[in-house]
Amino acid sequence: MSASDIDQLAIDTIRTLSMDAVQKANSGHPGLPMGMAPAAYVLYTRIIDHDPSDPHWPDRDRFLLSAGHGSMLLYSVLHLSGYALSMDEIKRFRQWGSLTPGHPERDRVHVTPGVEVTTGPLGQGFANGVGMAMAERFLRERYGTDVMDHHIYAIVSDGDLMEGIASEAASLAGHLGLGRLVYLYDDNDISLDGPTELSFETEDAEKRFEAYGWDVRAVHDANDIVAIEAAIKEGQKQHDRPTLIRVKSIIGYPSPNKQGTSKVHGAALGEDEVRATKEVMGWDPDQHFVVPDGVYDAFGSHPNTHGEWNERFAAWRDGNPELAREWDAAWSGRPLPGVREALSNMNWALPPGKDKLATRSAGQQAMTTFSDFVPTMVGGAADLSESTKTEFPGGHEVHYSRAKAERNVFFGVREHGMGGTVNGMAAHGGIVRPYGSTFLQFADYMRGAIRLSALTGLQDAWVFTHDSVGLGEDGPTHQPVEHLAALRAIPNLVVIRPGDANETAYAWATILEDLDEPAVLVLSRQDLPVQPNASAEGVAKGAYVLREAEAEERAVLVATGSEVWVAMAAAEQLEAEGIGTRVVSMPSWELFDAQDDEYREEVLPPDLPSVSIEAGIAMGWSKYVDASVSIERFGASAPGAEVLEKLGITPEHAANKVRELLAVMA
Repeated sequence: MSASDIDQLAIDTIRTLSMDAVQKANSGHPGLPMGMAPAAYVLYTRIIDHDPSDPHWPDRDRFLLSAGHGSMLLYSVLHLSGYALSMDEIKRFRQWGSLTPGHPERDRVHVTPGVEVTTGPLGQGFANGVGMAMAERFLRERYGTDVMDHHIYAIVSDGDLMEGIASEAASLAGHLGLGRLVYLYDDNDISLDGPTELSFETEDAEKRFEAYGWDVRAVHDANDIVAIEAAIKEGQKQHDRPTLIRVKSIIGYPSPNKQGTSKVHGAALGEDEVRATKEVMGWDPDQHFVVPDGVYDAFGSHPNTHGEWNERFAAWRDGNPELAREWDAAWSGRPLPGVREALSNMNWALPPGKDKLATRSAGQQAMTTFSDFVPTMVGGAADLSESTKTEFPGGHEVHYSRAKAERNVFFGVREHGMGGTVNGMAAHGGIVRPYGSTFLQFADYMRGAIRLSALTGLQDAWVFTHDSVGLGEDGPTHQPVEHLAALRAIPNLVVIRPGDANETAYAWATILEDLDEPAVLVLSRQDLPVQPNASAEGVAKGAYVLREAEAEERAVLVATGSEVWVAMAAAEQLEAEGIGTRVVSMPSWELFDAQDDEYREEVLPPDLPSVSIEAGIAMGWSKYVDASVSIERFGASAPGAEVLEKLGITPEHAANKVRELLAVMA
């Protein structure tokens, strides 16, 4: 059999495995795997440097199927390439507990070897790839090409290009000149609703990406594997700009009755059409899940320089012991030793003439303190670094740019794109706690990416400032009210809202040292009193007693963040009346819920009436308290202190709420 015959047989095997798996499940998207099978074949046999026996070696090329609905394309090539993805798993496509879910997934429980990121919502994988390219470049410049020098590839769809997150990420990638990023755009003229002429066809995607600063190429027939390979290799040469290759394909090819239509986009072909398609291809229609002789061998000839890299890495490690120590910590996802001690002994620089400090300012000082402990921590803000105060020392003079990949990233006004790229940096590995920051209100713009970080278990840090209506004059469009509740509703996401400077430092220590999941750190714009009795252990446990009752204990005030001082002041008022009041600082529901019953009841005795104070909606607080001081409306444009007073976030109102509760329960 000739080489061209083997090529065609291997490509058709991808198609038949995809058709059979989707048909057996009676669910899925067969069209993209069938149309783009030649591109996947070229990538996995001639382009991507990978090792199926060790899918996680650091300098492998990365591949992302951003068009995740076409997941059987990826599963087929992973199986054929020799990854630990058996034919039984292919046959269990979309079934409970299988390694072949409906969209590619990567998390700590469900691990499909060879899947780099979870791609479901369109555009997310596109942005993840940009983040991976940023990580690769940063690590390459820090440690050298002997240990970090690879490419990121992706297959993207019309739907990816339509999503706003992809536009944001593409703009950033072009601005940064990210070479080593090569995307194949499956241009098949079809979306789920029908032909793309309904919503997209008039757009010139090539000119759009040229305007972003990308290298743009075209392959006019997806079945021309010579042209696909040549275009990719030209893209590899573009060291100072990313590449988009428009591949003209026919969705569902070579299905005789459904190719080129939306009918093959989101549903199984049907038994009759699977049979007809196999007959067109010259395959036995009565056989299913067949891999002909020679196909595994064809996939086994892919590039694999893992062994050579091991030798280079060993020599590099011997010659660079300090950098190797950094490398080991970075790839374990942890800081260098000593960060908790450093953060537990902060000497706060207070503003002149003040005895208070905004937690965003405390966060800036904490970042300066832990900077050297996390030399591969990379991140920044969505055009708000002066406001969120999330720059490492060096500021605008030392930043991630086209010229040099430093630690501070200026994402521009691209919140959702920032979220997707931060996820990509985390998924790449070697970047410790990559972070993105903006105002808490704009977490809405990032929710898709934040949710995926929690679903996937990525070690991201999401830093949100301007945490309440207390930010003042910008008004209700910028004042978060429901956002804490919305973030707390996401499973596997730890939300921490520290109440003062000390708790902010302790929160960072907890995030860097203890957590395996993503964390949200919520910080204030307004200055807050520094609480001398703040507890590092208490913050790590999510809640603790900040102030014991002086008189006979009759009530508990529970507060988070900017309202902790309100609780402290309210407790003083109540104590003056002989109402002994405990104050509990509760920076994190999730960390508190992880403690045992004994600790939780020690902090919040079930027989004591309790009131929460938080400048947001009270949703969820009934789990912990009997009554709440909250804000059940949007804010207003006025000085922050006045807004808080008008909306009842005051010591007087909190103390009165306790009195009312005690009266009712008497």
